[in-house]
Amino acid sequence: MNLDFHCHRFDWAGGPAGIGPGVADLAQRAEALGVRTLSFMDHWFQMDWMAPAEDPMLEGYSALGFVAGRTERLRLRLLVTGVTYRYPALLAKTVTTVDVLSGGRAELGIGAAWYEREHKGLGVPFPPTAERFERLEEAIQICLHMWSDDNGAYSGKHYQLAECLCSPMPVSKPRPRILIGGSGERKTLRLVAQYADACNIFGGPDEVAHKLDVLRRHCDDLGRDPNEIDVTAMYRDLPPDASVDDVVAGAEQLAKIGVSTLVTGAVGDDPGGWLEKTFGPAMDRIAAIEPAPL
Repeated sequence: MNLDFHCHRFDWAGGPAGIGPGVADLAQRAEALGVRTLSFMDHWFQMDWMAPAEDPMLEGYSALGFVAGRTERLRLRLLVTGVTYRYPALLAKTVTTVDVLSGGRAELGIGAAWYEREHKGLGVPFPPTAERFERLEEAIQICLHMWSDDNGAYSGKHYQLAECLCSPMPVSKPRPRILIGGSGERKTLRLVAQYADACNIFGGPDEVAHKLDVLRRHCDDLGRDPNEIDVTAMYRDLPPDASVDDVVAGAEQLAKIGVSTLVTGAVGDDPGGWLEKTFGPAMDRIAAIEPAPL
C-alpha cells in the first residue's frame, strides 16, 4: 500500500516569506519518510467551507515546479486541476514541463471544477455542470492526443485544435498518469473507468466500498479490468493520539475494499512533524499491506 501527502493549506508556514522554506522542508521530510506523491490543490482562494477564503493559497503548478527542484523522488500532482482554469492543450504543456524538469515525476490530476466563488471573483467563466463535464472529457482526450505520436488536429464540441504539437514530449512512459478526482456515480466514475490510471474517493469505508462497486460496473460495461486503476482514498481524520496500531488498522480496513493508496493531509501547525509522528513508525507496515483486488 502507498502513502501520498496532500498539502491543502499554507497558513502554518508563517506568512509569505515563510511559505517557500516551509513547503521545501515539508516536501523533503515527506520524501525522506517514503511518501510516494505530494499534491497541492488547484485553487486560487482557500475553500471557504474549510477556512477563510483569504487564507494563503498558491498556484498549483508553480508550486509543483518549486518542489520538483527541491526533491528527487517525490511524484507530483494537483488534487485536482479544475478543467475550467486552463485551455486543455496548455494544461498538457504545463504538466509536460513539470514532468520533463522533474525527470518523469509529474501526474495529471483533473476534475470538473466546482468552486464558483473563485471563478466569479477572478473573472473565470463557470459553465453549468453538464458543460463542465463535457469539457472535462474533451480535456482528457486532448491531453492524451498531445502525449501521443499524432500531432494532428482535434475537433470537439468545445475545443478545436489545428495541431496537437507537444515538444519536448514527457519523460514519463508511456505518458504522465491521469487521476480523475471525484466520486459522482453517473459521470465521474464512468470517466475514471474509460480514461484514468487512478481515482480519488472521499468518504468512510462503507461509502468508498459503494463507489468502488459502481466503478466496477462501469469497467464491466467498457470491458476494462478495474485492477488497472490505482484507487486512492483520503485518510487524515485520525485522532490526535492515534497509535501505530490505529493507523495500520485504518489502512487495512481501506485495503480490504480495494484501496491501494492512502492520501493523508496537512494537519496542525507543523504538518511535517505530524506526518513523521503519525505515519513514520507505521510506514513499513503500511507498505506491506496488500490491497484486495477490485
